Amino acid sequence: MVRSVRADEWRAAKELRLAALRDPIAQLAFLETYEQAVGQPDSFWQERVRRGAEGATGAQQLIAVGPDGEWVGGLVVLVEEPGTTDWAGFAVEQRQGHLVGVFMLPEHRGCGLTDVLFDAALEWAWEAADVERVRLIVHPDNARAQRFYRRVGFVPSGVTVPLGEGSDDSEAELEFVLEREPHP
Repeated sequence: MVRSVRADEWRAAKELRLAALRDPIAQLAFLETYEQAVGQPDSFWQERVRRGAEGATGAQQLIAVGPDGEWVGGLVVLVEEPGTTDWAGFAVEQRQGHLVGVFMLPEHRGCGLTDVLFDAALEWAWEAADVERVRLIVHPDNARAQRFYRRVGFVPSGVTVPLGEGSDDSEAELEFVLEREPHP
């Protein structure tokens, strides 16, 4: 089952995020480290989950729940408004969704659950958030993620995003986009 988180589920959301940050390729996939996240107070996690919980309009955190009720994966769709600046300092030119925090427990990868998670995220982005496109940022060395994103329809936009403070100027991540299909 795939669904939106509820605000009171912040503890489970925290545990899933910490599991993601312990993944062997976490340094390629996430902007924060396990050490940074684990030290955050409960209030940080409560607010983080509240902003993307069921019914929120500026973001939506979706989770994949296994048959035993265990949270096995998730992602967040952020809504970026035209006229604002994104997290990397770039101007946002159109209303768009930004997929972040994509993670699936290793034992659940390859079974189609990530496809279902992406379908739900895109449905929310197109219908509830009414965005014009959805984007995500992926590290050039994260080949597994790039293969998946291409398979579900995302294509490189040609935009590169610097990796962050302290990184070599030649190091940049890649923006992949999926444009909204025109309404009939």
